Amino acid sequence: MNTDVLSVDAALAIIHQQISELDNRQTVILPNALGMTLADDIISPINVPNFNNSAMDGYGFKCSEPVQAAGQSYKIIGQALAGQTFKQTIGEHECVRIMTGAKIPEGVDTVIEQEKTHINDAQMTLGRDIKQGANVRYIGEDIDQGSIVLAAGSLVGAAQMGVLASLGIASVQVHRKPRVAVFSSGDEIRSIGETLDGDQIYDSNRYTISGLLQKAGVEVIDLGVIPDTQEVIEQTLLSVASDVDMIITSGGVSVGDADFIKQALDKNGAIYFSKLHLKPGRPLTFGRLNQALFFGLPGNPVAVMVTFMYFVRPALLQLLGRNEVSPVDFRVNCQSDIRKLPGRTEIQRGILQHNADGLSVATTGKQGSGVLSSMSRGNCFIYMPDDAQAIKSGEQVIVHPFAMFD
Repeated sequence: MNTDVLSVDAALAIIHQQISELDNRQTVILPNALGMTLADDIISPINVPNFNNSAMDGYGFKCSEPVQAAGQSYKIIGQALAGQTFKQTIGEHECVRIMTGAKIPEGVDTVIEQEKTHINDAQMTLGRDIKQGANVRYIGEDIDQGSIVLAAGSLVGAAQMGVLASLGIASVQVHRKPRVAVFSSGDEIRSIGETLDGDQIYDSNRYTISGLLQKAGVEVIDLGVIPDTQEVIEQTLLSVASDVDMIITSGGVSVGDADFIKQALDKNGAIYFSKLHLKPGRPLTFGRLNQALFFGLPGNPVAVMVTFMYFVRPALLQLLGRNEVSPVDFRVNCQSDIRKLPGRTEIQRGILQHNADGLSVATTGKQGSGVLSSMSRGNCFIYMPDDAQAIKSGEQVIVHPFAMFD
């Protein structure tokens, strides 16, 4: 086990080195692909659009000049509707009424919006100057046949579903969802619905972790609260390790004699690190049990969420072969004074908001790692790396909106 206290970057590098992309893949029909990760590049089988079509409801005609001047009149000889091609060739000084998406007839190279015209019986007169080629969507303008439309590792969201459907793709190869086991241990832990006695507490962290995992689109195996004995914990870990990709507990892995999780990992697997220069989240453990990755998250509720979002989430995305694993830094003005000494990374909860000068951020107030309500009040993290010092109101800070972690 590495007993050093690691920086955030060093810990992330170790996690990255220890994770390989899941080798299992599956074919799913398009409606079931939402939220899945593509295992292969998607190559377009067709051009999109696959014919020249109108981008507007209006009138199609042939420009005789690079810019056709207002006042030019054309005889209306028919109409072109989406799915109903106008089959005649449009001659000089002729035009056709055309709808959005309709195929451009022979002889037409320009479409003018209907509201920019004057109609008198069967005559259309241009109400403004218009450039040749205006309002025409050309074949392959959006997607060229044979091009990579979506790269392997892309998340299939609503927009990606639409792109795939526009190509006529009925099914795709995706990575299967990671299987993640979650359990809590400790004599003081009680499940919700039970009565607290003395110094007992309710098991909130397991529900937080399960919620974060479900939001990340993984398959959760909830093992509940495990009795805090060496035999039971070791049996639980060994029994599940061969069936899952990752195991997550909360409470960390301490150096005390009663930490049976640490003993099981030392005996049957490996611990790569267990302490970070991070607040909150110093006692974060990362290891392996057989083929399953292991994360021992801290016991404090806010530290659980911070370490999940900054360490567990990137690990899950790497398992899936996802292209984006790190949040994008935004720099905004801070409206709070923040105490900070160089030498460790600190992550505080903030409220990102619009004001007269643009975006700014303020802390949510008390930043204790047990103040879970601050996560519900906030909408971003204020991220202060190792070398950052105290922040004075008006200075810029790095923020990571919570929405980045969805």
